[in-house]
Parts: sequence; structure tokens; C-alpha cells
Amino acid sequence: MNNILDCSFAEFQSSIQELGESPFRADQIWQWIWQKRCADFSEMTNISKGLREKLGSIYSLHRPVVQVVKKSRDGTIKFLLRLEDGELIETVLIPEKDHYTQCISSQVGCALGCSFCSTAQMGLKRNMSSGEILGQVLVGLNYLDREKSSLPLRNIVYMGMGEPLLNWPRVRQSLEVLRDPRGLNFSYRRVTLSTVGIPGKLEEFAATGLASLAVSLHAPDQELRSRIMPKASALVSVDQLIDILTSLPLRPRQRITVEYVLIGGVNDEIKQARELNRLLSHLKAKINLIALNPAPEIDYLRPDQERILAFERYLWDKGQTVHLRKGKGCDIEAACGQLRKHSRKNEAGGQEPF
Repeated sequence: MNNILDCSFAEFQSSIQELGESPFRADQIWQWIWQKRCADFSEMTNISKGLREKLGSIYSLHRPVVQVVKKSRDGTIKFLLRLEDGELIETVLIPEKDHYTQCISSQVGCALGCSFCSTAQMGLKRNMSSGEILGQVLVGLNYLDREKSSLPLRNIVYMGMGEPLLNWPRVRQSLEVLRDPRGLNFSYRRVTLSTVGIPGKLEEFAATGLASLAVSLHAPDQELRSRIMPKASALVSVDQLIDILTSLPLRPRQRITVEYVLIGGVNDEIKQARELNRLLSHLKAKINLIALNPAPEIDYLRPDQERILAFERYLWDKGQTVHLRKGKGCDIEAACGQLRKHSRKNEAGGQEPF
């Protein structure tokens, strides 16, 4: 049975017409699924019983099942979710001043093998479907409803497990539902896709205008990036990546976010801040500095706070727009891939889906 969450609106509208129904029924049902977050066709009260039964015979409304929920002292909430085939993925709700940002996954594992990432240690299991990607958002929204949270879910970031552009067709479909006013209705300013930079797919994504762009750079030169991100750097050199980014169409006042994880003794020296400033001198960019969230399976350390602040201060003094992201969820294994990796050692039955 097909999961209706995996359908695009066009596909679903065509299916409805094949059932002999008017096209507006597709709009009604779509709103039940995404805006009212209906989990059972029987709850769609303005749809005839006969159509509801037909839908139930053709489609499922399967969502990821919550396996583990961990809440940090700082308010970060991490979910370990079980997919229909038993694979485990992660999603995180990150509290901001007046809202939550949800970090979602696009693949089970990752093929890129970045040496500072826990997800990379497990390799790639498979791509996720668009419904599995979007199901994470439904889990987050329903959890906040159940907890009667005073903070709404306002931002979505594709920064969880996996490289989104290596699963581009399904990621694109999920972005279209996120943006659709009949769907989850997020503004492009509220959705960000993070990528290491996949030539061809990067330009294709940028041309859609479906979301803002963040690029995982993490090194200012090819030699260092090859050492810590060997597979990503083999796909495109640092200079080639910057050339591609410089050529991308941007909206007025739009900037590309450049993500840079600071790794103690590896890429956190002032000389590297100097090289990073030079590299980005002609790019409309803002820099997101992130101190490494250490894990037992990673042979790297978080830099001293003085080195972090010195790196940030150098870039500010050079006129760069810099945001130093506060580390969150360190007490609940909130870095990408950590909870899944450790939970595989001690699995238990799933909870009810939210």
C-alpha cells in the first residue's frame, strides 16, 4: 500500500480524478493531511464515507514512530524515529528566543564520510522518501501540540543525517510540500538546505528558489578540506565550489550561509580565519561558526573558548557577518548521528507515533 505522504500534490490530484472525484477534493484532503495533520482517513469529516474508504484501501497515512525522546537542560528535544522498514533516523527541535527550529534528516546515514561527523561513521543505508522526510515535521508539530508548547515551530533546516542533494528528487518534493500554501506553508526564508556542494544539483536547487542555502565548508583550502572531508572535496574543489556559489542567483538581500565547524587544533587557527576571509571576499555570505560537539567515535576535540572567540573576532574585524552558534543538546547526544549510533546498541519497542 502506498503512503499518501509520499505523493506530490499533482500525483494525488490525478489519482483523485481517476477515482471519478472533482479536483477540489484533492485540495480538501491535502489540507486534512498537512494542515490539520489528520492521521486517519475516517477523521476527514467533510469527505464522503465512500471516498474515505476508497482512500483507505489505496493509501496508508504512515508516519515515523517515536522510538526515543530526549530533552536537554537547554530545552533541545531530540527524537529517534523508527521508519516503516525498521531503520532509525534522528530529528531535533532546537529552541530559539521565540520559536523552535527543527533539524531534519534526508538519508538514513550518509555516504560522504566526513571525519568529524557521527553519521558518517555508519555509512549510507538508503535514501529517505519525501513522506519520511516530511513525517519528521509532523512528529515535531504534534509533539509541540501535545506538550502545549508556547513556542511555535517556525524554521526547518535540512541539516540532519545525510546529504540532501544526493537525494535531490525526494528532497525537492518534500520542499514543495513544505512551501505549498495547501501543505505546510513555510516561507522560503524559514527553510534552509545545508549541503557540502554537489555540482549540478547545487545549481538546480538554487534555481528552484524553494529554500535558503547553507554550505558546509569547514576548511578554507583544498588540502585541509580533503583531509577532513575527503569525499566531499573530491566532488568539487574549494575554489570551484566558491566559483559556483558566486554564480548562483540570489534574491535581494539574500546571502549564502557558510557553515564552519571549529575543530580543536585542526581548522581553528587565525591563519585559517585569514584564509577564510580571503576565500569569501567576493561572495555574498554570512558565516555560521559552530564549535565541534565531541563524541567518543570522533578523534577530534572542541577548541578552547579563547580560540573560538579569537577566530570569530578576526572575521568580524574584517567586516564579515559572523554568527557563533551556541552549542545545544550536548547532554543528550544532539549532534548528528550520535543518538542513532548509540541506540542501536540497546534497542527497545517503539512508542506511539505523535
